[in-house]
Amino acid sequence: MTAHAWFKSSYSSNEGPDCVEVAISPAAPNTTTVHVRDSKDKDGARLTFADDAWSTFIGSYSA
Repeated sequence: MTAHAWFKSSYSSNEGPDCVEVAISPAAPNTTTVHVRDSKDKDGARLTFADDAWSTFIGSYSA
């Protein structure tokens, strides 16, 4: 298994203590898996979303 290339989510701010990191990896041909973790606890729990579930989740966000 290769290491994920994590990056800070654009929904995270530099002002607060809550920072989310995201990594995107191919799951199978023509699909993507999105991994999410707390940037302060890199070895802690992670969430994994199929690309369609992630799109629904992000699409439901309202600022």
